[in-house]
Amino acid sequence: MGFLELRAPTALRSAMMAAGEPWDNQISLSSSSPLAILTSSHDSHPPVDHLVLLIFGAVLEVVCVSLPGYVIARLGHFDADKQKFLANLNVMLFTPCLIFTKLASQLNAEKLIELGVIPIIFVIQTLVSYLVSRGVSKCFGFNRRASNFVTAMGVFGNSNSLPISLVISLSQTLKGLHWDRIPKDNDEEVAARGILYLMIFQQLGQLVRWSWGYHVLLAPKDKYDEYADETIEEGRYGALTPDGSTETQGLLEGVHPDTVGVERPSSPTHTVDSAAYEPAGRTPIAGSSRHSPHDSEDEGHDGWKKPYANGVAGVTSVDGTLNQFGDNEEELNRILSFPRIRNNDEAETPTGVKGLPVRISRATKKYQARVTNYICNVARQTYDALPRPVQSLLSGIYSLWQRVYNFLWEFMNPPLWAMLLAILVASIKDLQELFFKDDTFVKTSVTAALRSSAGVAVPLILVVLGANLARNTQNHDTVDPEEKEIGKKLLIASLISRMLLPTLIMAPILAVFAKYVPVSILDDPIFVVVCFLLTGAPSALQLAQICQINNVYEGVMGRILFQSYVIWILPSTLVLVMCALEVLEWAA
Repeated sequence: MGFLELRAPTALRSAMMAAGEPWDNQISLSSSSPLAILTSSHDSHPPVDHLVLLIFGAVLEVVCVSLPGYVIARLGHFDADKQKFLANLNVMLFTPCLIFTKLASQLNAEKLIELGVIPIIFVIQTLVSYLVSRGVSKCFGFNRRASNFVTAMGVFGNSNSLPISLVISLSQTLKGLHWDRIPKDNDEEVAARGILYLMIFQQLGQLVRWSWGYHVLLAPKDKYDEYADETIEEGRYGALTPDGSTETQGLLEGVHPDTVGVERPSSPTHTVDSAAYEPAGRTPIAGSSRHSPHDSEDEGHDGWKKPYANGVAGVTSVDGTLNQFGDNEEELNRILSFPRIRNNDEAETPTGVKGLPVRISRATKKYQARVTNYICNVARQTYDALPRPVQSLLSGIYSLWQRVYNFLWEFMNPPLWAMLLAILVASIKDLQELFFKDDTFVKTSVTAALRSSAGVAVPLILVVLGANLARNTQNHDTVDPEEKEIGKKLLIASLISRMLLPTLIMAPILAVFAKYVPVSILDDPIFVVVCFLLTGAPSALQLAQICQINNVYEGVMGRILFQSYVIWILPSTLVLVMCALEVLEWAA
């Protein structure tokens, strides 16, 4: 071996062990040394230059898919209505398929228990963003409306389109995201877990965004007292009476004033803002009844019947007296029943065997209506026979159940239903094998169809994202003078409150969680990456929709989206992913 012969660099530990010399851990730098970061091997991720290239490729993939939507929208072929249609189609069909196929095949009952840490992190992130936004707003000297706008931009980050795309792309490029607790972990499982974490964060954010964000933070200008004079001049208020209330005038004369306060059941023909009269239909022809009144389109709406004191319905006569038929239910039904009149567009019932299905259907509906009425009558009589305390208890339980049911029904959406269905399938091993085991009929048919639809979800999300960034769908004819004055300050404050300060504050908190909280999913690399991506993610795209609905700083909103998703997305993603990987290495 010559003196000038060059050798490839070799680690000191490897060289000493190859020479048969013992390796002394004392000669290595301690983890508390300031030079430990520079001298660490960073086994959990590739070198920084290669990591920058990988993250740039992941972000560039998102940009390339979003760019056609941006260009088409700028050309005027992708207006707001088409964007809304595709976004709703994606939410209703393709995204649920993506969620189900990714989650149901990878989850199990043990993993679901540890997801309870996600709401805790969500509350901490929301609180930190709120405090930061309020502090930044005070530094800029904004009024209450501008401060609420900055708070909305800071609190509500994107947890759907961009993070999902980045998670899927990063799971295929970064090899340090595999979880050592899962045997034979692969890129598909990493992406599935990342989507699960994102969906939980997304549903929590949706709940707060469309309640507190829509009604308070991004409320219309007329909800603020300091803009009262301006909104009156714009004609947003109607005529005011001397006592300060809005003047209302009935459209019909002769309507009894007592009926104004009577709560009517909701129906397609009854609106909140209008009391316009709509006729009930043709005049009934006596003696020609061929069908039960429960077959009509207004089934379940009992008109304007007044409740009786003891809970039994009554009928108001011409002279204003209230006749009670509590003892003769058949007489009451006979009086309240009206004959069914065939509509002009309704075909005649065929005679003979051809009309048998129609007659069977009508008879079934009539029998169903009678059974329903009988059950209701028995339940009402049983309820009336109970003591008053028991009645009050049952009424309270029923009222509570109605509120919970209405809340859940309004909160649930197709992606959330798909997530619950995926959790159900993943919890039952036999059902999971039925959908995802090789060579089963369900997998080759139903599961294959779901995966085909799931492949459309992410590209469609990004195309709509690019179209949303094209600001040609906004109304530029009317510009708020206040927006022209403080628009630049709002832009800077929103970017600082969303993409800078929350990351600086949440990074140590997430590091402490990953190091010391004994929850296994905090050891999952993709979970830590998801938390960091959500901490510094751009403002949610749905905020632009809310701003358009309530006419809140629309021009500034468009500039915020452009700056966030076009200018700062690459350096922001690079910093967030590197911080996540450093935290994983430190917490290991």
